[in-house]
Amino acid sequence: MELLKKWTDCYIEAGCDEVGRGCLSGPVVAAAVIIDDTFEQNLINDSKKLNFKTRQELDMYIKENVKCYAIAELPPEFIDQHNILNASIHAMHNALDKLTIKPEFILVDGNRFHPYNYIPHLCIVQGDSKMLSIAAASILAKNYRDKLMINLHEEHPEYGWDTNFGYATKKHQEALIKHGPTKYHRQSFRLKYD
Repeated sequence: MELLKKWTDCYIEAGCDEVGRGCLSGPVVAAAVIIDDTFEQNLINDSKKLNFKTRQELDMYIKENVKCYAIAELPPEFIDQHNILNASIHAMHNALDKLTIKPEFILVDGNRFHPYNYIPHLCIVQGDSKMLSIAAASILAKNYRDKLMINLHEEHPEYGWDTNFGYATKKHQEALIKHGPTKYHRQSFRLKYD
């Protein structure tokens, strides 16, 4: 199914998505993207449906061909203090803050969002498989976070972050049993396994 470029023809729209909500370690990352009517890329889809290589190839195309984009991250300490839902929404707000063009309408992947600067918004469940701007944001956020977790893997290779990216895989759980959590783990998440 072809993704929609616009929800409405009346406003400058920004699509927002986040990645890393379910991870045991690392930041939550959000991206915001404003595309225009000339943007063409049939391969763009929900980042979870694309393989690593395809996402990397699309990353530069998105960055070079959208009107503007921004990426923001919030660390585990913020997540532990404010909970993952609020941290995810706050990361999206931070990404919107960084856009060089002010949006007039915000499209958000999912079903929860907090009002942002009196700009109307619409939550769309599975929006990353329906709206092009949200799908582009999901790709940028996932690529950014994956790269970050691969770099952190160099510091703590025992957790397998270069392949699980902080999610609760068997290898990650076994490493937590053996080594305990790092400063990159979210202390408010379940980190004890047996």
